[in-house]
Amino acid sequence: MNFDGYDFDNLVDEGKRLVIEELKSQLMSWHDGSICVCNDCVVDMAALALNLLPPRYHSSLLGTIYLAEGANEPEYAEKLKKTVKDAIDHVSRHPGHEIGSR
Repeated sequence: MNFDGYDFDNLVDEGKRLVIEELKSQLMSWHDGSICVCNDCVVDMAALALNLLPPRYHSSLLGTIYLAEGANEPEYAEKLKKTVKDAIDHVSRHPGHEIGSR
């Protein structure tokens, strides 16, 4: 089977957008200088949160609309906020740039 003819560019994890928006919101309201906000740490925070949340993939405009509506569900919104907060806490306690993982 040849996969050259398939367009995977439309395959998107809506969770990525939601995590980035929530991360930005929390860091802007929380940042007091005690949390490293260098590129490595912020990207690590996003990656950790995405790995802890269930994926929200879609491949069409209808899927985008459906998942965007689901993001407003109280359970998912609360889980998203808590997971992002936990990711910020974890990375701020264990920044990758300090342990030589880069």
